[in-house]
Amino acid sequence: MNPPRQEGWFVRNWKWFVPVGCLSMILMIVGFIAAVAYLAFGSIKSSYVYQQAIDKTRSNADVVRELGEPIEAGWLISGRVKINDSSGSADMSIPVSGPKKSGRVYVLAKKRMDKWDFYGLEVEIEGKGERINLLTPSSK
Repeated sequence: MNPPRQEGWFVRNWKWFVPVGCLSMILMIVGFIAAVAYLAFGSIKSSYVYQQAIDKTRSNADVVRELGEPIEAGWLISGRVKINDSSGSADMSIPVSGPKKSGRVYVLAKKRMDKWDFYGLEVEIEGKGERINLLTPSSK
């Protein structure tokens, strides 16, 4: 008489190993995507153009009157910042919000000879058709 054949580890444990293995793979992929997004948004947020745009937004009296204080920048930035040594360009849209309302900052800038020049810097308040130009002095 032959003794019963011993089953392998996978045959005995596949019912929990397969779902846990698939879930682990999904979590690693989601984690990788989140890390890449965090690094991408972090590099945009640390750029000179982004910092200047947010500073000008927070210091504009018309924007402060519409949004209220404090004005906070959101995470879902769209657009791009491209830098190539002493030249570059930026074209982006930054969500902002305050206690009263929210809106978007639209930025268009070029870097030439290591100096950034803004060609467009406007805030569109949610629910309003017109934009507030941040490149002209605000009304007090």
